[in-house]
Amino acid sequence: MEVPLDSTEHVVPEVKYEYLDHTADVQLHAWGETLQEAFEQCGMAMFGYMTELPTVDIKKCYQITTEPTDDLDNMLFRFLDELLFLFSAEPFLICKKLEITKFDLEQFTIECNCYGEEFDLQKHPQGTEVKAITYSAMQIYKKPEHEKNEVFVIIDI
Repeated sequence: MEVPLDSTEHVVPEVKYEYLDHTADVQLHAWGETLQEAFEQCGMAMFGYMTELPTVDIKKCYQITTEPTDDLDNMLFRFLDELLFLFSAEPFLICKKLEITKFDLEQFTIECNCYGEEFDLQKHPQGTEVKAITYSAMQIYKKPEHEKNEVFVIIDI
């Protein structure tokens, strides 16, 4: 759902992700001060694999909401799948910034504002097409049980 874009300047967070080689696919590794930030960074890693993010401007804002699920793995999968759908179908949004506004660890649901613009091959270099999110080797580590909040997700390319 498109929501009005406020007039405030949108500061893009620092990059806290990397790409790890995986047989025929790629693994996204993202981290953050909070698990919520790690999820945001994982979404940005996916968009960063599809194009060069410095070429993207913030012109539109869409809000996505994931359906409640039963665990963190499904929550992350659904979040990334919603983001991929936003890119793959109308409005073909390539995001420069993700801002999770609701991170519910009881219902395992997310609401997120997605800032960016319509993907345009004249402006945005075409990276690698992401075909699907996978559960294969998905790992989610959170504090205090682990040293830091981080996620690992393999995307099908």
